Amino acid sequence: MKFGSVPIVDARGAISAHAVRRGEAKLKKGQIIGPAEQAALRGAGVEAVIAAQLEPGDISEDAAAQRLAEAIAGPHLRLDPPFTGRVNLFASISGLLQVSRPRIDSVNRVDDAITVATLAEFHPVVAGDMAATVKIIPFATSMAALEAACAAAGDAAVSVAPYRPLRFAVVSTLLPGLKLSVIHKTLGVLEARLAPARARIVEDRRTPHEIAPLAETLAALADRADALIVFGASAITDRRDVIPAAIERVGGRIEHFGMPVDPGNLLLYGELGGLPIIGAPGCARSPKENGFDWVLGRLLADIPVTRADIQSMGVGGLLMEIESRPQPREGDG
Repeated sequence: MKFGSVPIVDARGAISAHAVRRGEAKLKKGQIIGPAEQAALRGAGVEAVIAAQLEPGDISEDAAAQRLAEAIAGPHLRLDPPFTGRVNLFASISGLLQVSRPRIDSVNRVDDAITVATLAEFHPVVAGDMAATVKIIPFATSMAALEAACAAAGDAAVSVAPYRPLRFAVVSTLLPGLKLSVIHKTLGVLEARLAPARARIVEDRRTPHEIAPLAETLAALADRADALIVFGASAITDRRDVIPAAIERVGGRIEHFGMPVDPGNLLLYGELGGLPIIGAPGCARSPKENGFDWVLGRLLADIPVTRADIQSMGVGGLLMEIESRPQPREGDG
């Protein structure tokens, strides 16, 4: 692509790089200069304009953006029509955004003219949310660069993992001093978290904060839901604490305890006969984002949750403080 000052007499078919206004003559940025524009500009005394001229082997910005957007788009994304070298990609369903960072990075390293930006990986989206955007910065790029970018993108570098309408059984353990209003509020907050997935609470049980009664309750619920969540009256502080001990007593397994996300450090993730169990941290009673959201979201979107997955959440895992939690990061002094 040629770029620079072009005499008006030679500007037919060129693309104006900047808006021009001289008397009655008007030229918009990105406008293709035709005979009428040439005549108007010459009549207004304009002798030259800064413009781009495509050469053999070039592809226009809109066509290039469309091609690249089609290359990176995976399931459950829709593309808006291209404009000014940009194509926006929107979620067509609620779920978690999946992004191949290595492939997106490779696309962005191909050429200065070609860019792709996305939301963070595993970012929750609902239908209509913008998930990514492709922008061709100049008015055209070379076909060779575009083909290299499409090859780097591979197949479905960006997609949405749709939520599933899972059935949840919730167990709240009880200790003296725990108000029932706290439990009711917790269930309301959880229902709001489940709403985008159309998931629901199908069992709500209360049990003393003791190993034996909790184990009995978990065993009774194992075939009544797709996943279990335990809200402890007291936070889990060790793998041998009440909640993990109860899970193991009924034959369950602890996948991981603790997570490098704050708030959310004291989350427990396990399973009972293939049924996922989340031992919720205290911050999960708050509607503010915390580590519980990150694990719950993956579960709803059918994305595996392993020990390694949880251990890799540290970068970006420092979230906003929750004022109501018992031990905030910083004291008054």
